[in-house]
Formats: sequence, C-alpha cells, structure tokens
Amino acid sequence: MAHGAWQPHTDPRPLLERQRELDALESALSDLRDAANGVQRARPSGMLAFTGPGGLGKTALLTKARARAAGDGFTVLSACAGQNEQDLAFRLVRQLVQPVLAAMDEPERRAFLGSWYDIVAVALGLEATGTTHAPDPTGVRDGLDWVMTRIAAMRAPLVLLLDDLHWADPESLGWLASFAPRATDLALLILVAYRPDELPSDAAAFRTVVERHGNRPYPLARLSTAGVAQIIRDELGDGAEDEFCDECWSVTGGSPFEAVELAIRLGEQNLKGAQDELDAMRDLAAAVKGPGLIETLHGLGTSTVRFAHAAAVLGPPVSPELAATLAVIGSEDAVEATERLRTARILAEAQGPGGGLEFVHPLIATTIYRSIPSGLRVGLHDRAAEAVRAAGLGPTAAARHLLEVPCEGRPEVVECLREAAREYLRAGAPEAARRVLARALQEPPLPEDRARLLHELAGATFLIEPTATVTHLQEALAEPEVDPELRASIVYRLTQALAHTDRLAEAATVSFDEARLATHPRIRLRMQADHFVWSAFRADEPDSYARTRRLMRLAERLTGRGGLEERYILGSRAWDATVRGEPRQTALGCAEEALLGGLSWTDENHGFEVPVSVALVFMYSDQPRRAEELFTRGIAECEDKGWRGSHLALGQTLYGYIRYRRGCLADAEELVREGLRIADRVEGAVPAQWFAIGILIQTLLARGRTAEARRLANAYRYGEIVPNAVIYPDPRTVYAELLLAEGRHSEAADLLAAVGEWLDARGWRNPSWCPWQLHLASALAPTAPGRALSLARDAVKRAREFGASSTIGQALHIEAEVTGGPSALKLHAEAVEHLEQSPAAYELARALIGHGAALSRNGRLQEAAGRLYQGLEGAVHCGAEALTARAREELSAAGLRPLPLRYAQADTLTAQERRTAELAVQGKPVAVIAKELRLTEQGVRQLLSGVYRKVGTDAAGLAKALETFPRPRA
Repeated sequence: MAHGAWQPHTDPRPLLERQRELDALESALSDLRDAANGVQRARPSGMLAFTGPGGLGKTALLTKARARAAGDGFTVLSACAGQNEQDLAFRLVRQLVQPVLAAMDEPERRAFLGSWYDIVAVALGLEATGTTHAPDPTGVRDGLDWVMTRIAAMRAPLVLLLDDLHWADPESLGWLASFAPRATDLALLILVAYRPDELPSDAAAFRTVVERHGNRPYPLARLSTAGVAQIIRDELGDGAEDEFCDECWSVTGGSPFEAVELAIRLGEQNLKGAQDELDAMRDLAAAVKGPGLIETLHGLGTSTVRFAHAAAVLGPPVSPELAATLAVIGSEDAVEATERLRTARILAEAQGPGGGLEFVHPLIATTIYRSIPSGLRVGLHDRAAEAVRAAGLGPTAAARHLLEVPCEGRPEVVECLREAAREYLRAGAPEAARRVLARALQEPPLPEDRARLLHELAGATFLIEPTATVTHLQEALAEPEVDPELRASIVYRLTQALAHTDRLAEAATVSFDEARLATHPRIRLRMQADHFVWSAFRADEPDSYARTRRLMRLAERLTGRGGLEERYILGSRAWDATVRGEPRQTALGCAEEALLGGLSWTDENHGFEVPVSVALVFMYSDQPRRAEELFTRGIAECEDKGWRGSHLALGQTLYGYIRYRRGCLADAEELVREGLRIADRVEGAVPAQWFAIGILIQTLLARGRTAEARRLANAYRYGEIVPNAVIYPDPRTVYAELLLAEGRHSEAADLLAAVGEWLDARGWRNPSWCPWQLHLASALAPTAPGRALSLARDAVKRAREFGASSTIGQALHIEAEVTGGPSALKLHAEAVEHLEQSPAAYELARALIGHGAALSRNGRLQEAAGRLYQGLEGAVHCGAEALTARAREELSAAGLRPLPLRYAQADTLTAQERRTAELAVQGKPVAVIAKELRLTEQGVRQLLSGVYRKVGTDAAGLAKALETFPRPRA
C-alpha cells in the first residue's frame, strides 16, 4: 500500500543510463525486505540519496522506487519540498506523517501519539491542548523520532521518499539528519533526492549524514547522445535521423526532463525527426524552459498568465479556488486557464489526498515565478497572505507570504507575524519564530507594542543565539513606560541570557539594580531572588559574605507561604547554608519551607536553578531519597512539557550524582552518560556538559576505571578550561582526583590548594559540597604528613559543624589514613560508625576496607577479617571494581580467603529491617530494640545501617522516607 501527500505525476518511462542507481535501489529494497523478515544483513542500507542539478531524473528514480516498493507491499510515505516554502517549519515532516494521522479519528490519534501528543501536535499540524509551555527543539525532535519509529513498527516495511530536499525547511532537514541514523535499526528505508549545490548552508548536519554512508550519495550524470536519441526515437519512431537526434542532445544538454518534454512536443507536432525539421525542433525546445517557456505562457492569454503567476506564488499543492481569487478571475476563466496550462504541460493534477494542482516540474515553477515582475510579485504575496488567512490556513501560511512584502507599518501585519511566531514556538521551531518576529520588528510595530515584541523576539532567540537575546532585551528595557510585569519578565530573561553567555556578574548586577528600582513589593522580591541566584553561581563573586548576610536577614522574615518569590528566597538560603557548612538543620529547614507551595522546574518566569539546588540540599544532608523524589518529579515535568534539552540533560546528570553519592555506581554511570548524550545534542549546552563530565569522571574513578576517565577528560579538554560559573562537583577538584588516581600528587596538590584558597575566600566551608581538604591531605601525606594531618583534622571539624554522618565519616577516614599506625585505629572505627548511620554505601565500603587493612597491619586479624569481608561485600554491590580488588588483596595479604557474598543486592527492606526501622522511628534506643527483637545491639546497628543505605536516608529523614518506601511482601 502507498500513502503520501506527494506522488510524482511523470508518465512511466524507462530510465536510461541509470543502471548503477537502479541496482543500488534494488539492493536497498532487498535489504529492507530482509530486515522486515528478521534477516540480518552485514551492511543494511538505511538511506539512499540521488543528487544532481535539476532535470536529471531524480524524481523519476523516486517514482520508480515508489512503484517497486508498492509492488512489494511496502508502505510508502512521501513528501516534496517547495521552492518558496523554507519558512514553513516542519512542512516536509507534516507531508510525511499527516496521511497516516488523517486515517485516524481524534481518539485514535490521541491514543497513537500518547504522552507525545501536546509536544508534537503543532509541529504535525494538529490542535494542541497544553500549549502554555513551548517545547524545546530537542523535545520535538525526540517526539518526531518516536512518532516515525512507531509508524515504522506498525507499517513495516516502510519507505520514505523525500524529493527536492535542497528546498526543505530547516526544521524538517534538522529532524531528518538526527533521525536518519536510526533507520538501520528499523524496517525502514529513506530515499532522498536533492541538488547538492543548492543545499542551504545550515544543512551541514544533513550533508554529513548522507555523505558518511560509503558510496552514497549517487550523483546523476547527464544522458549521452545515445540516451537522448533513444528518448526521441521512442516518441517519433526509429526513422528519426542521427543528425536530428544529435542536435536534440545539444539543445537539451543531456537533461532527461528536457529531452522527454521535447520528445512529447515533437510528437504532438507530428514531426518525424528529419534534418529539415531542425528549426521547428529548436523552437519547441526553447518553449520547454527559460524565455521560450514564458513566451509560450504569454501566448495562452492574460487570464491564464495571471492564474499561472498565482499558482507559482501560492506553491504546491495549488488550490484552484485560491489561485482564482489571487488572479482576480472568475471560476469559468479559472477552469479554462487550468485546461490550457495542462495542455501546455505546465500544470498537472496533484496526486496527494488533498487534490489541487502542481507544476509538471520544479524547473517550470521556478522559471514562471522568477518571470513575474517584482512589483506584481510583491502584490501577489500580499494578497496571498490575506487569501490564505481568510481560507483558514493559519497565521504561519500567511506569514510565509508577508516575509516577501515590504514594510509599511501595518499593525495587522505585525499581529499576524506575532501569531505565527507563537505557533512556531509551540511547534519547537524557534528559528522560524525568530524570522517572523524580526520581520515584524521591521514593519515596525506601534510604539507601545515595541517592548513586548522585543521580549518575544528575545524568547525566540534564547536557545539559538543568546547574545542576540541580550541585545533585544536591553533595547526593550530602554523603551519608555514599560508595564512593570512585562519589565520584570524582560529583566529575568535578560539575566538568564547573560548567565548563559558566561556573564554572571552582569546578570547579578542587573537584577540587583532592578530590585532597587522596583516599587511593587512582589516584583522587588522577585528581582532580589534572581540576584541571589546569579551571585551564588558567580565564580568571581567579590563579597560572598555580604550577600549571605543580606540573604539571611531577608529569609528570616519569610515563611514560604507568601508566594513563589518567597519560596525562591528560602530555597537560595537553603543552598547558601549548605555550601557554607552551616548546621544542616538550618539548610533542611529552609528547604522544607521553600517546598511548601511547590517549586516548578519549568516555570518560564523563574529558572530551575533554585528547585534543583533545593533538591540537592537533601542529598548533601544525607537524605538522598528525598532528593531523588524531587528529581523524579522535576524530570517528569520537563519531559511532559517537551523540555528535553539542557534542562533534561542536567536533571539526568544530577540524578546520576545522587546515585553516585549513595554508592549505586552502575546506575550513576548510566544516568550521567545519558545526561551527557543529551547535552552533546543541544547547541550551546556547555554548563550541562561540565556537570556531566565531572560527575562521570568521579564515577569512573570510583569504579576503578582511571584510563577511561582520562580519555573522557581529554576528549572534552576537562582540566584545561576553568568555567566562570560555579559547577558541582567543582571541576578543578574533580580533575585533581583524576591526577591523584594517576599518581600525579604534586600537580593535584597545587590545584587543590588554589581551590581551597578560592572557597575559603567565599566562606564555602562544607566538605560535603567540596572535599578539597581531604584530597589535598591525601596528596600531601607522602611528602608533608604534618600539613596533611592538619588539613584532615580541619575537614573533620567542618564536617562535624555541618552534621551529615556521611561527611563526618569520610573526613575521619582520611584523617585515619593520614595518621597511620595504631593511633589511627580509633579514627577508622569512628569513621565506620558514622558511615553506618548514613546512606553512603561506597564511602562505607571504603572505610570498612581501610579499617580492615589497618587492623590487619596491626596484627588484629580476626577483627580485620570481619571488616574486610563486610567491605568486600559492599564494594561488589556498589560496582566498585578497584575497591573490590583492593579488598581481595588485603584479605590475601592477611592470609584470608574471600567468602561468598552472604546476600544478594536488593533495594527492598526485609520484614526484620522494616520492623527495626519502625521501632527506631518511634525513638526507642538500640538496647530496647535489641531486646524486643531478640538481637544483639551490634545486630540492630547493622540492620539499621542496611536500612539507611536501602531507603536512602539517615535517622533524621527515616520517618518521612518510610511513609513512601514500599513494604516487604508478605
């Protein structure tokens, strides 16, 4: 069966001198047939491209492909780009998909598209319901990938025919470039045709995808004299003379299109191909293209010329009614003009399900369009905009014509272009929105509308050109008497754009100045919240202490119940308290108040920096399960809104960071790699990449894969570039960890000393946020043990001030390692004791193995065995290969043999663990719990330690966590 909005109308003729291309086509279709039957081929052909100048038979090859595919029972979807339609975003995609969707009723369409409906609806020409948020381009591309993949699965084997891609809209071409590599994994073949010299400059990604497929694309050659002679003789008979055929080749230049058209016209004139008919042949050849075609057209009458001009301006498929309206002719004249143009082989019936007309060949359409006098052409586009709008074809169809019309200061034009921009943004096409809004600004708008239009234009350019966004917003702020609410939105977007262009100092200054100027209390609070956010993320903040004092004074007066602005202030205060190492109860209290009314990740007038930071406060405070719950909701919110670019990349990455902190290293690696993959796809997603690379390096080091971590660092020049924004984990500290793992202690020490100087100047003292002291102590231990011990002890002091057991235990472990000897045993034991009260499984395994090794070196083998076995078990469950190997080596050195693992890794609580946790939540001491459960006190402590790791919290968060943690099965 064959579906599609476009089917070539060329009469079937043998394809001459195209055997190489036909063989390639047959091979590709054979591969597709095998894929549909489950047969694996060594090199599946997912895409086949035919290229060459106009008229060389690319469309004829696609016609042949359609016939072959349909004959084999394959599903065929097709689309053809139009010369003047590059400004219609996703037009080509719509042609492909709409025939499938049109066969469904509305409930079926909604069921088919599922959760992707509102994300891709506008791009596919459907009516979206949830349009308050515009999806980002990555989200729309992902949705279109899903739609096409589902169609391929339902209608397999599937062939996509895409003609004249040199005229394709950038959004469709961008989607095709990203989707095409997936074709080899599906029962799907993509066949494309285009003129390579006319591909737009922004089609580099598409060109790369096509050209990396071995011997593709297939450039078509002009026909030889023998090939043209055969076309002529097939029409005129074998009596056509050689000299006549040779001259036909000369006048057509070996173009199959021109040769066929010439042959048809020769046959219509009953010519035989004799030498004395050469002059008549040349006249007929001239009528196929260029001035001769226009002369032929003008010979058909004024009404016909006007109808042809209207058709060329409207583009295919041409509605006869619209063309008649545009040409200002009656219905009878339109019918007559259509018949004349058909007879002259200028127009033909369009083959798509919508009917209408189209030009016999794009070369004809181009020639006629370019022949229209410029003044008349402009007028036709102007009237076309009105006509298509009146016909209910929507603002984007009208905007395409308005882009061709001179600026005249018409408010109705500005409004139409703004409506088109809103539709493009809902379709995930910001570049198309930028084009129409830039044109609206040139119209120009009414003075009172200029600031709002600049704001809209800035929103369209934010994802594609943030530096232009800054310029537009600064112009908007300079406009007189801007509405206060609009001004607040302009300022927020400006600070966002400045931050994304690495100008955080300017972002902080702008929001600070606006806060002083604001007269409305809520708007002033909003500006203050933005100021605190951007200041906190400045790596070069001049007076961090002063900001903290202002933030503390303001937060003390707020409860979080006074609105979103208050909650953002409290969220900033929670984060500031965390990085400064204030008691974690302070940070957690502010975080809980900030969450009272909810913090959305996708609020278009507030960034997601504060909601993300609030969630991470729980992670740093030993309640990672709560952080995971907040991240799960935030990520789902981004996905539901179609925000699948840098927001989703950062969400995936930091969720992986939480899993890393819990010791779930395999999960962490998978999540962070996915975050990095998303970030790599997003233009300008440098901050998201920095987060992902650092966390992935830490995870790889924890797993013992130092060489892989080094390759990753080198690939992204990590360690060479220091970002101006605050990134966590701190990039220089992470790079120092890599240097330590490689044994480059001196380099690591220099780097960490600089980090410490920077953080101490800011007052950021929390080793849970950045353990630079612990790594520096490890780096200095071999050469400067006194200095190393001093650093470790200060880190322990800071960790105790913050109060998170995982941080205290990690710091004590390093102090013990630096201290060494029998005096370190007590420190090792204390480190294990604290870590057992935390959810940090990997750090606990490290501390247990470190304690076991120290006990073994001091001759206490029985105690060492218990610690090493326990640590080995933890290391295996965490996926820490190097730590596992170290535990086995320590056991072997102590003359001990590793035992089999005593229990399988599980995230669910046993009935005994659940009961122990419930009794602990009730406030019962360990001794009482032990008596009630008939266990030793050490047994209770071990059960609780397992609970903390499985549930993902410490004792302080256990009650809340148990409310949602699944109960053991009966």
